[in-house]
Amino acid sequence: MLAGKRVLLIIGGGIAAYKSLDLIRQLKKRGASVTPVLTAGAREFVTPLSAAALAGDKVYTDLFDLTDEAEMGHIELSRSADLLVVAPATADLIARMAGGHANDLASTVLLATDTPVMIAPAMNVRMWLHPANQRNVAQLEADGIIRIGPDEGDMACGEFGPGRMAEPAQIADAVEATLTDGPLKGRHVIVTSGPTHEPIDPVRYIANRSSGAQGSAIAEALVRLGARVTFVTGPASVPPPAGVELRLVETATQMKDVVEAALPADAAIFAAAVADWRVEGASNAKIKKTATGDVPTLALTENPDILATVSQRAEGRPKLVIGFAAETNDVVENATAKRARKGCDWIVANDVSPETGIMGGTENAVTLIDADGAEVWPRASKSEVAKRLAERIAEALGPA
Repeated sequence: MLAGKRVLLIIGGGIAAYKSLDLIRQLKKRGASVTPVLTAGAREFVTPLSAAALAGDKVYTDLFDLTDEAEMGHIELSRSADLLVVAPATADLIARMAGGHANDLASTVLLATDTPVMIAPAMNVRMWLHPANQRNVAQLEADGIIRIGPDEGDMACGEFGPGRMAEPAQIADAVEATLTDGPLKGRHVIVTSGPTHEPIDPVRYIANRSSGAQGSAIAEALVRLGARVTFVTGPASVPPPAGVELRLVETATQMKDVVEAALPADAAIFAAAVADWRVEGASNAKIKKTATGDVPTLALTENPDILATVSQRAEGRPKLVIGFAAETNDVVENATAKRARKGCDWIVANDVSPETGIMGGTENAVTLIDADGAEVWPRASKSEVAKRLAERIAEALGPA
């Protein structure tokens, strides 16, 4: 899939640098040529010799190497590839990119390039969540930088949380999606997925029964057609697809804010099962049972309507806004009314009544409702439903 494509791989100075050697192997296996650039910090974790042996190409390390500048200056190096990939992208490297610094070969190449750039962040969880780092990441995304990860998990430092570099296979998938032409090439699509968790207290929450499988399948199908996908997901039980710009949220309010920050987009697909209500004044401490058995009263307030908010935007509305309607009865009637009420273009209605066995399963039976009426699709796997929907979206949007 990547035959003839050239990737300039910038390896930052973090423990995750060892994964970049596997990334070189993954990219080479798919047909890409890989030219590594190692920062000074990266050379503390991997050697230029190992990177060169796997890449089958020269490794570049020094901005002021007279031989390299004579043979292939940093300007030419920055523009000779189809894609620049920074993996791992450390907090320091991200900060220098956001600030437009050019004080070593890696940062100079990144500043001098006119080709797409992808970063795979990797750092301690506290560093990742620090406001300064989040500002820097937001600036890079505003500049059009593609981000893959980070994942959540155990850290080399012994902590747990977001900050792990995405796995090499995931990054290679994202590279493939970025460099592969398709009918949605150049299109930006927002997909929401999974449930939201609305806290009652620090240990309890209100949620919907959603695995996130359908939303994840839709995002993956869109990526395969060449779209740039911002994937906004609540706490789903299925892993997010590779190749998306991942945004993790917990609550409906957070999801709304992240979706609006991701605009503009060509299309927005709201497959998340957003909780309709949240607890007003959720407790900051665990609510205890009383000796008398008194049951606490929860005052609920309505959550923001994300689908309606985006559908009814006066400015910056996506060309195509698609909602989902999980119904247990009168599916077409209820979903048609929802489409009119929300102001979206399409509604994907699915029958989740107990007798269908669909809720939590691997299949879906949907009806696509648009201005022309209702189109019943046969029951199929969620990946097949996603593929068909992605193709319809590509047809509706046309070439970028």
